[in-house]
Amino acid sequence: MSTPPETTYSPRIYPLDAHKLTEEEIAVAFAMTSRRAEPFDEIAEQVSKEKAADFHERWVLGYGHASVAEHAVIHLAVENISRLVCDTLEDNRLASYTEKSSRYQLMPRDYFHIPEELEANPEAKAVYLSTCQGLFASYEQLVEGCMEYLRHELPQRERERDGAYNLRLRRLTTDACRSALPSATLTNVGLTANARVLEHAISKLMSSGLAEERLLGEQLREQGRVITPTLIKYADRSKYLEDTLQRDWQLRFHAGAGGLSGNSTTVNLVHFDGHAEEKLTAALLFRLSSGDYVGAWEQSQEMDPEARSQLIGNLMENLGDHDAPLREFELVDYTFEYIMDYGAYREFKRHRMQSYFPQALTADLGYKTPELLLQAGLEESFSGAMEMAEEGFRRISQDAPLAAQYLVTHGHYRRVLSKLNLRECYHLFKLRSSKQAHESIREPVLEAMRLAVEVHPQLFRWLKLRDYPDWWPFDDR
Repeated sequence: MSTPPETTYSPRIYPLDAHKLTEEEIAVAFAMTSRRAEPFDEIAEQVSKEKAADFHERWVLGYGHASVAEHAVIHLAVENISRLVCDTLEDNRLASYTEKSSRYQLMPRDYFHIPEELEANPEAKAVYLSTCQGLFASYEQLVEGCMEYLRHELPQRERERDGAYNLRLRRLTTDACRSALPSATLTNVGLTANARVLEHAISKLMSSGLAEERLLGEQLREQGRVITPTLIKYADRSKYLEDTLQRDWQLRFHAGAGGLSGNSTTVNLVHFDGHAEEKLTAALLFRLSSGDYVGAWEQSQEMDPEARSQLIGNLMENLGDHDAPLREFELVDYTFEYIMDYGAYREFKRHRMQSYFPQALTADLGYKTPELLLQAGLEESFSGAMEMAEEGFRRISQDAPLAAQYLVTHGHYRRVLSKLNLRECYHLFKLRSSKQAHESIREPVLEAMRLAVEVHPQLFRWLKLRDYPDWWPFDDR
């Protein structure tokens, strides 16, 4: 038997230098490997800006090979947009965002957006300004009250510097008092996205009924074209989105809403898979065998619950603290309906692997009073701020229902529908059930986890938590 020749094709891993090549040129170099035999760096030497533009005009824009645009990565600094509009910007799954935190930073008094929709209505604008100014004044008073309370409750530690002590108290204070801030509060966000995602984001923003969102879309398009002039060349309004969103808003504001009593969120498990264990077991059998899925499914149904649990356990028992479950866990789905405060929602939506569907911001569902404000005896002051926001919301809703959303505070409840798979449950439950998580998101996530464990206890016995609740049915605590 002859000895096969040694290969001369050794692995090479290297970056294409973004300082020498534009993002569009890098995208072309990667795309051309499907039809060119040369290494990437040799292809890149033959690519110019003009050739890149021609390539993208022909293949990406002309023939619809949009995946090529995913190789062009864009970093944009976005400053001084409202948190309401920031939610829409961040509502794109395949991108990265880092936002200014209202939990750790003190917001100045005039740090809010004034919607263009109110310019033609001086009376409504006056109500809006008065409400925002009143909310920020209340925010300052609550901050002062909490700081005074905490100085008595949390004395300065030995050798703790004054600056460090004040910062420690201020972080606790701003974390609670942000509930009085309206969604009009401004923010900064760092955005990293590829050209394909950015084009979709621009189109969605420019199709909005809110003037601020349309302007942001135009600005993103203008600045994005500096980096990728061809790949987002035709980013524009979508008639489908415009028409659909307009109908959507009409439905939302005529649907009515039921308020909450008490100071708690609500969570309902509205759908779950009745054959979850069988489906997961079948998928794992499919992985381990060479047969088809129908055979794996039939075998799974013939197994008793103990045998299914043992099979799953054999593949999960070595799951580490930082490991994700196998991809097969994605076959099992759960749908939850939450009512959580807006501050919690802004953290919840970071889990973009789930599918979430929020209703419009409204002041009609009630609000949550942070625990620190209750302890500090500031409940009445906080309630006054909430009533001010609600009155402003109702008055603005009569003339500009979209703009009225800007007056909804971080403490007001919002209704959200969420569908996620078992694998994402492991991630969400572990991260947001921790005592380190903010109380406003920890509460609904703990309840969602309890409901999921209640219907499928055997599927969650390998979930490793930093802090186990009292009701945890296994011996992991």
